[in-house]
Amino acid sequence: MKKGIHPKYYRCKVTCMTCGNTFETGSTLPEIKVDTCSNCHSFYTGKLSFAADTGRVAKFRKKAAAVEAKANEAKTVEAAKPETK
Repeated sequence: MKKGIHPKYYRCKVTCMTCGNTFETGSTLPEIKVDTCSNCHSFYTGKLSFAADTGRVAKFRKKAAAVEAKANEAKTVEAAKPETK
């Protein structure tokens, strides 16, 4: 390695601001503070909340049903029109 061009490498302490969990890693920073870590993040703890997703799916299905109903109504109106030549 060339001298003087690489940043200093530290054994870094990572601290989670949510749960207070700490662990060590290597970094060019002497200390890192994170908002959420794997110890308290819902994806890693298995406590995921699908409430927001469920609402989006229901909203999509409602819109899709409305579009389909409108399309069926248009077909019915077209079928009821007398054929002219």
